[in-house]
Amino acid sequence: MSTSVPGAEKKIPAGILAILLGGLGIHKFYLGYTKEGLIMLLVSVFTLGMATFITGIIALIEGIVYLTKPDEQFVATYVTGRKGWF
Repeated sequence: MSTSVPGAEKKIPAGILAILLGGLGIHKFYLGYTKEGLIMLLVSVFTLGMATFITGIIALIEGIVYLTKPDEQFVATYVTGRKGWF
């Protein structure tokens, strides 16, 4: 019998996507945050990749935060609470 929290299955993929492809906002799209994902993607595209370093740092921090939060807190904050940034 599993005691997993519904929505917690998104935590590890979102964290890995944030760390590996975060500069493009892929983790935001995965979590359903289209507006935030578009912001990160368009910043990277319109600066010809020069700002990807900055959005990548933001995403790295978000990925670490996602992966270190307990499942219940991750779901409450990012799945149910829909907190788009940090």
